[in-house]
Amino acid sequence: MLKFFADRGGTFTDIVAVTNNQVIIDRLLKHSERFLIVNLPNQQWIIVYKLLSENPEQYQDAAIQGIRDIMGISSNEPIPNETIEVIKMGTTVATNALLERKGDRVVLLVTKGFKDALIIGYQNRPNIFARQIILPTMLYEQVVEIDERYDANGNELIPINIEQIKTDLEAVYQTGIRSCAIVFMHSDRYPNHEQQIAQLALKIGFSQISVSHQVSPLMKLVSRGDTTVVDAYLTPILRRYVNQVASQLPGVKLMFMKSDGGLVAAEQFQGKDSILSGPAGGIVGAVQTSKRAGFKLVITFDMGGTSTDVAHFKGEYERQLDSEIAGARMRVPVLAINTIAAGGGSVLFFDGSSYRVGPKSAGSNPGPACYRRGGPLTVTDANVMLGKIHPQYFPSVFGIEGNLPLDKDIVIQKFRQLAQDIQGATLNDCTPEQVAAGFIAIAVDNMANAIKKISLQRGYDVTQYVLCCFGGAGGQVACLIADTLGIKQIFLHPYAGVLSAYGMGLADVRAIREGGVEQPLTQALLPKLWQLMENLEAQARSEINEANIQLEIVQKVNLKYVGTNSTLTVNFADDVVEMRQEFELEHKSRYGFIQLDKTLIVESASVEVIQKMDTPEEPLITRTRPLDEAPASLETVRMFSSDRWYNTLVYRREDLQPEDSINSPAIVVEKISTIVVELNWQARLTTDNHLILQRL
Repeated sequence: MLKFFADRGGTFTDIVAVTNNQVIIDRLLKHSERFLIVNLPNQQWIIVYKLLSENPEQYQDAAIQGIRDIMGISSNEPIPNETIEVIKMGTTVATNALLERKGDRVVLLVTKGFKDALIIGYQNRPNIFARQIILPTMLYEQVVEIDERYDANGNELIPINIEQIKTDLEAVYQTGIRSCAIVFMHSDRYPNHEQQIAQLALKIGFSQISVSHQVSPLMKLVSRGDTTVVDAYLTPILRRYVNQVASQLPGVKLMFMKSDGGLVAAEQFQGKDSILSGPAGGIVGAVQTSKRAGFKLVITFDMGGTSTDVAHFKGEYERQLDSEIAGARMRVPVLAINTIAAGGGSVLFFDGSSYRVGPKSAGSNPGPACYRRGGPLTVTDANVMLGKIHPQYFPSVFGIEGNLPLDKDIVIQKFRQLAQDIQGATLNDCTPEQVAAGFIAIAVDNMANAIKKISLQRGYDVTQYVLCCFGGAGGQVACLIADTLGIKQIFLHPYAGVLSAYGMGLADVRAIREGGVEQPLTQALLPKLWQLMENLEAQARSEINEANIQLEIVQKVNLKYVGTNSTLTVNFADDVVEMRQEFELEHKSRYGFIQLDKTLIVESASVEVIQKMDTPEEPLITRTRPLDEAPASLETVRMFSSDRWYNTLVYRREDLQPEDSINSPAIVVEKISTIVVELNWQARLTTDNHLILQRL
């Protein structure tokens, strides 16, 4: 049987497969230059495979093509689904639709008088000195105001007029809109009107009906409304993609990664849960592999081709309720991930006075200049120029036919021209390699600042953490990032180049439900909170739909000081003092003070139901060489570091054995990534096949 874990990124799609099928393994071993194949102790194998996310001349969907390549099936043959046990995926389909504003047409049904509430928003000004305020574009196309109203205490002030609403909705339906978002005042507590309108919309024929009391059952009309609109905008796109994948895999158990770090069955996958689907897999993979390696304090650093994602871990996954992603405000639990537009494919350019890195990305088509598709200079090209990436250690999958190596000559040519342009504009006489190093320094600084936001700016001493570095481009800059932050240890898993995909296989099924409270935290409130927890747990259990299995239950409350709007999440306990102490400890760490005289408000509560999944084992390796015998290097190359060229040894990772130490500078090459050991760093391999970089 086969298990597939897949992550479709902006540049590459990563596939990890687990199988005991010896026939497949024997065939793939004949093409070992394209696949990483690892033997597990339980008579199973792990297969690791990378392919470009967009290659229209070769295939339509990268994930399906990756499955076909591993199984040895041509594009016109049906996939033998009986041999596939499960497929777990993360996808950027919804994220890309949101970024490019290519979701479905949506009508917003809102309480009369609040037609412009989402446009007005919260009057936030991200750039306080901007003289021209550019409002975010709305995702809905039309607005229908519904003459209805409940007050805050649940009294019906204005009943709904079904006939009038039916006429309005039918008129909208005739324009071709098939997706609607229903958002009424106080419907998080009193949903009766939303339920009636949803039933009416269903009868009229709307195929996607997102109802705010189900999508985000919390206070605040604007946040709840934005989240509901996002769900209505993206779910149809997501549903079509899921159906497209499922149509080629009938009968196969198909699961997707949600933004909160949990898996969900394909038929339950919604737009509101999909925005961070791919990055969430990376966080899960980084956290679980770091825990297996014995690290408890972790900064995760995922540098891919299009963007870099960073997160903080201190014993449990950190989630945030309020977030803004691609200009859309959301109020659903998502992993606390800080994403910046800096990846291997980030475009480099000189604006006449300064160097610029990103935010535009070359993607996978045309990709960086070295991909042989006429692309611009990127961060990847800068590392080629600096001798940190060498074409002979990359698979020959580039060019229009997908069979050529990286093109180093075009990179050198373009950087020489760029150096001349810079000299002409600034009279600064820099060599091409100094120009490339300057761009890398800017990219590293941007990524280090992203880590500071989720660590130093929240009161955490980042020097006590390990940097779990992964993603196709992460190993190329790991030491530079750690040097900038003062981090002393770097952890690199053997599947670091595809850890987001591997994380799909390490994830559990999770269902989270929230409920609003907005009452002072007192002993008298506890019975009501227990009742709410029981109701939320019942709702979450119904999503998992598995009988006779052991489930883990996690209960949380979001607390804030009265008169403030900043909440902190603490564990729910049957003791008010205990919850207050945990809140004050976190508040002191985060903000530097506490207010003993202020009442605490319980804004909301949440219950997470977790179904543990079987996860792949990891192989142990043994040393066969004498301890005093160093690993053999492949060759010596030239690498530019600290403003000069160094002779640098190149090692193949599979040639390393436990207790091997590699002094800098050095390059460790894998089939799926490259690791650069910069000056003043030392690399050591453990018996778990983990590569640990230590600052000297």
